[in-house]
Amino acid sequence: MHLVQLLLPLFDNQGAHHPDDVFRRIRTELTDRFGGLTAYSRAPASGLWQDETTSRTTRDDIVVYEVMVDSLDRAWWSQYRSTLERGFRQKELIVRAQAIELL
Repeated sequence: MHLVQLLLPLFDNQGAHHPDDVFRRIRTELTDRFGGLTAYSRAPASGLWQDETTSRTTRDDIVVYEVMVDSLDRAWWSQYRSTLERGFRQKELIVRAQAIELL
């Protein structure tokens, strides 16, 4: 089993808040496909990243969505990440997976 985490930005690159319906759609898509979802959205996490070309550090407020999957379909997740990057107008979004064991 794997835990897949999606780190999604609350704001676009111009500082505008992404509409709530964008997050609602993603929650519905993932819940319908995988049967459940955990959203860490009450107190946004803060991410920092450094631009390679300008060396400037930027702060992002993010929400984290998690789903547990029996098997990891890397091709599907890669395509879904690309779709999210286009939708959020981001050069790169973090979607990560780790093997887990239920106790």
